[in-house]
Amino acid sequence: MSTNPSTGAVRWLNPDQERAWRAFLRITVAVQAGTARDLAAIGLSEPDYEVLSTLSERPGHTSTLGEQADKMGWSRSRLSRHATRMAARGLLQRTPDPNDGRGCYLVLTAQGLTALEDAAPAHVESVRHHFIDRLTPADLIAIEQIARRLEEPPASEDRRAT
Repeated sequence: MSTNPSTGAVRWLNPDQERAWRAFLRITVAVQAGTARDLAAIGLSEPDYEVLSTLSERPGHTSTLGEQADKMGWSRSRLSRHATRMAARGLLQRTPDPNDGRGCYLVLTAQGLTALEDAAPAHVESVRHHFIDRLTPADLIAIEQIARRLEEPPASEDRRAT
């Protein structure tokens, strides 16, 4: 819970802020649930798709487990468990990282690339259906601007209090 350092008082949300926060949560859940449901219908989870698509963009279709975990915002152990399940399905291979005794490389397999290529058109259509086509060009620009602002390091407490 955020407090104002100078007074120790909780900085409760005003009604406009509360509505904006709850709207953000609703749209995040709705879009993610819709695209996840559509991916599941073709046999992939959202994390599967993210791992596959990211690996497809890397040189040699390879990434270290640590780089991939950082990209996804996951812990290494969580991604390691997920990668093990994907490897069991033939979507990727894990190979030792000679520079990190505890790490490994994740390598996209031919089967994983085929799964991605098969899923990509349906995924793009899902993103369009649940997000892009429901917004105006101005909405999309605003969302991008908001995302950039939220990706910046937080301002000091003093600056936010003004």
